[in-house]
Amino acid sequence: MSGHEQGSANHNHRKEYVIVFFVLTFLTAIELVIPSLKNVAYVFRASSLIFLALGKALVVAYFYMHLKDETRWLKYIAAIPISAGFYAVVLILESMSR
Repeated sequence: MSGHEQGSANHNHRKEYVIVFFVLTFLTAIELVIPSLKNVAYVFRASSLIFLALGKALVVAYFYMHLKDETRWLKYIAAIPISAGFYAVVLILESMSR
């Protein structure tokens, strides 16, 4: 691969990383605003913060940990802990409703 081709491939990644940076910055700004919404129920504020944190974690894993370039099976293996977390949330919510 020549230097020019390598430089353009690097440039594409840099643009992608800058976009992801701004997306994460935007999501963080939303996370900072949500606690100040006093007229919104605590449950909705807390659940929205949790979902935003999960979304940010998925974006980081997908782009910065390069899961987008991995095989399908490796993506499934990475999703197993996430599904265990969702299962734990369902169990906690079910026990709280009793």
